[in-house]
Amino acid sequence: MKIRSITYFCDPQYPLEEKILQKAGTFLADAKSAYEGAGYEVQTVRLATTPFPNLLGEENIHKLPELTGHIDRVAKELKIEYISLGPALPETPRSYEVIPDAIFVSKDVFFGGVMADKTVGLDLAAIRACADVIVKSAPIEPNGFANLQFAALANVPAGAPFFPAAYHGNARPAFAIATESADLAVQAFENAKTIEEGRNHLVAEIERHGKKLAAIARTLNNRFIGIDFSLAPFPDDAQSLGNAVEKMGIPEIGLHGSLAAAALLTEAVERADFPHAGFGGFMQPILEDSILAKRAAEGTLTIKDALLYSAVCGTGLDTVPLPGDTTVEQLVPLLLDLSALALRLDKPLTARLMPIPGKKAGDETNFDFPFFAQSRIMNLDSVELNSPFDSKEVLRLNKR
Repeated sequence: MKIRSITYFCDPQYPLEEKILQKAGTFLADAKSAYEGAGYEVQTVRLATTPFPNLLGEENIHKLPELTGHIDRVAKELKIEYISLGPALPETPRSYEVIPDAIFVSKDVFFGGVMADKTVGLDLAAIRACADVIVKSAPIEPNGFANLQFAALANVPAGAPFFPAAYHGNARPAFAIATESADLAVQAFENAKTIEEGRNHLVAEIERHGKKLAAIARTLNNRFIGIDFSLAPFPDDAQSLGNAVEKMGIPEIGLHGSLAAAALLTEAVERADFPHAGFGGFMQPILEDSILAKRAAEGTLTIKDALLYSAVCGTGLDTVPLPGDTTVEQLVPLLLDLSALALRLDKPLTARLMPIPGKKAGDETNFDFPFFAQSRIMNLDSVELNSPFDSKEVLRLNKR
C-alpha cells in the first residue's frame, strides 16, 4: 500500500496570495517527511483550491489561463506536483467554456465541472457543458491525455483528495490523504477459503493502515479531514482491483457476479474504523488497472458494466478510452445516467472520459505512459437525446 497523495486544501485568494501557497508548500513537505519516516511511500503532494469561478468572479473568468500559469509556476517552486483549481459551476456558465484553454497552459493543473448537486438538482445545461469540455480538450494532445485533467462531477462534496475531483469548500485550510491500496484487496483474497475470510482480512488491513495514517496526521499542525481509502490500482496485476475481483471467484470482471464483488469491496472500506473522507470504495479506472484494461480490450468489460458498478462503487467512470470522433451529443446521455445515479443514491460520482484522436472502437490504445495499461478503445453505445430531454432544464431528483 502507498499514499497516492497528500492533498492540502485552501483558499489562495485572487490575485494569488503567495504567502498562503508558501504555507501550503511548507506543510506538505513536513507531512511527506512524517509519512515517509513511518515507512510509507508518498507518491505526490497536491494542492486543491476554492472553485476557480468563486476565486475569479464572473468579471474575471476569462483570466483562468493566466491564473493557471501563475499557480503552476509557484507550485513548481514549492515542489507541489499537482494543483486542482476546482470545478466550473452552473451559476457561472462561462466557467466551463474557459477550461480547455486553461488545460492547454499546464499539464499539472486539474479542473472539474459540476453536473448535478443534491441542493439544486440535475442540470442538463451543465451536463452538456461538461461534454463540450471533454470534446474540445481531446485534441489538445495527440494521445488525448488532456482529458486526464478534467472530470465531470455529480454530487461530489468538497474535501475529496483524489484528482480531478478535489476542491476546497471551507474558510480554514485542511488536508486529506488518498491511498493506492488495491494490493490490499488482492492479498486479502489470494488464499481466502471464503468470501467472509477475505473480507475480514481486508477490513483489518484497511483499519490498521487507516489508524496509523490518522495517528501521524494528528501530529501535524493542520486540520485533518480524513483518508480516502478508495482501493486505487496501479497497472500491475499485483495492484489490480480487477485481479482482486477475480480472486474472489469471478472468472472475469465484467461477467455477472462482478457487481456483487464491487459492492463487497466497497463495503469493506466502509466497515473499517478510521477517519473517512472522499469517495471511499471500489475504484475502476479502466486504463490504470491492468486487468480492467485487459477485460475492456477483450470486450468482457463494457462502459455499461462500469456504469452499473458505479451504483455500488466509489468513484464512477474513470480513464475510459473512447473513439476520437465521439460527439457532445453522444456523451450527454452517459453523463446524464451517471448524474441520475449520484442523486438517487446520494453518492459522489465522477466521469473522466478520454476520446483518443484518430482512434475508433476496437483500436489498440498504444500509450507510452507508465501509469496506463494497454487496452482497446471502448464502444460508446449512445446517440443524441430527443425532445424534451434535449433541453436546458434543471431537474429535481430526490434520493430514494
